[in-house]
Amino acid sequence: MRNHLRSMTRHLLKPMSLRMKQVFVRSALEAVLVAAAKRPPSNEGSPSWPASSSLGGLRRSFVTVTVIVAVGLLLAVTTVLSQTPAYKAPRAPDGKPNLNGIWQALNTAYWDIEAHSAAPSPILELGASGAIPGGLGVVEGGGLPYKPEALAKKKENYANRLKLDPEIKCYLPGVPRATYMPFPFQIIQSQKYIMMIHEYAGAVRTIYMDDQKEAPADSWLGWSNGRWEGETLVVDTRGFNGLAWFDRAGNFHSDALHVVERFTARSPDTLMYEATIEDPNVFTRPWKMSMPLYRHVERNAQILEFRCVEFVEDLIYGHLRKRPSK
Repeated sequence: MRNHLRSMTRHLLKPMSLRMKQVFVRSALEAVLVAAAKRPPSNEGSPSWPASSSLGGLRRSFVTVTVIVAVGLLLAVTTVLSQTPAYKAPRAPDGKPNLNGIWQALNTAYWDIEAHSAAPSPILELGASGAIPGGLGVVEGGGLPYKPEALAKKKENYANRLKLDPEIKCYLPGVPRATYMPFPFQIIQSQKYIMMIHEYAGAVRTIYMDDQKEAPADSWLGWSNGRWEGETLVVDTRGFNGLAWFDRAGNFHSDALHVVERFTARSPDTLMYEATIEDPNVFTRPWKMSMPLYRHVERNAQILEFRCVEFVEDLIYGHLRKRPSK
């Protein structure tokens, strides 16, 4: 009977959306609870349900069958849903998952990758417009595993963040920070190269899919070699200059940083992003962050210019300007 119910349920659920399937499961569960609630008590010592009553026996049999069918239906639905295949992205011309598009993280990791409460602006004059929004964090498994001396440096970074954060002076954001800056980025995919064009500072990242080698020199964004593992783009990056931060809270790394990122399409308009971080100079063990990325679906979606160097010229070079004579 269970196999028959499972087959019937699979046939019924096949054309349904995920939302409809969830409603179907909830309805089946409610049917079990209602049937169980209506089931009469034992007839022992009860004058209203005598053992010889054919009506009482029929009612008990009907309720029992209802419960059995509802439970069987619920088990069948659960089995069918668990067998629903994972999303498979459209194919690029080379047969690999097509990740082309404009994407953006919608979280507060750019403020602090760890869980944090809302806080006032570090600049008094900005008031509420510069306040720090709270966030649940994107680091898996709790806090960051800093070495004691590195944790002290992180605290020093935070205390002096308005002077020390590389973002303040429009330096390139580094990896993985570039992925969750509050700006979109575009993936342009080919068989030999995958380009990531970031709106922030016009940063351009190249992922080498076949001509793979070690970094010829250290840089802000490192040197990225990529490969496909089924539906997932895996990007292995080394060769960092050690000057970037992970966020505005002072979380940092050294030039020994090694990042392995995984981009997996989980629906037509979302990617799951995972980054495993290893830096033996700063952390006691590798750790991981993860978050969804969302596609920009506006009809005219595009990467605009945010070339912030010109916005910070006075901040960086103002002291070198020749002062007019009085």
